[in-house]
Amino acid sequence: LVSLLLIGIAAWGIGFGLISSFRVVGVVIAVGVFLFFIALVGLIGAVKHHQVLLFFYMIILLLVFIVQFSVSCACLALNKDQQSELLEVGWNNTNSARTDIERNLNCCGFRAFHPNETCAADCFRTLQCKPCAPIIEEYSGMVLRFVGGIGLFFSFTEILGVWLTYRYRNQKDPRANPSAFL
Repeated sequence: LVSLLLIGIAAWGIGFGLISSFRVVGVVIAVGVFLFFIALVGLIGAVKHHQVLLFFYMIILLLVFIVQFSVSCACLALNKDQQSELLEVGWNNTNSARTDIERNLNCCGFRAFHPNETCAADCFRTLQCKPCAPIIEEYSGMVLRFVGGIGLFFSFTEILGVWLTYRYRNQKDPRANPSAFL
């Protein structure tokens, strides 16, 4: 479900024109497809009682848990100064996201508005634009807490999946021949 949600959100972002960076959308879709295949491996392993598939599912799910737990904790641990610094680095290193942000938030520049620079916002025509940093920083803390909380929730469901896979991996298939080996 999480993988389909990631793919759907990426498609929704492109459909409504919120995101035009194909790298960002491509990464989100790739992560969604990867998670979908991992879930499919676990499902097939569980249905077929295939110990090797379940073992690899368990190992990969454990690695996904470690990465997701780390990223979630990092999202929740960032303070305002660190958020501001990361936003400025991101602003300076990407042009397509900068254009999207200026167009969608109707602002120009990061910390200050300079009329001699180009801007995609509607307010640029009247030269009455606000800088983007205060607008972005207003929402970044809320978004980081939300993403961190959702990530923590799903990381603990993943560790539950690892435990269940470990617990039931060595059970015998009830449909198998009782005299056969495991």
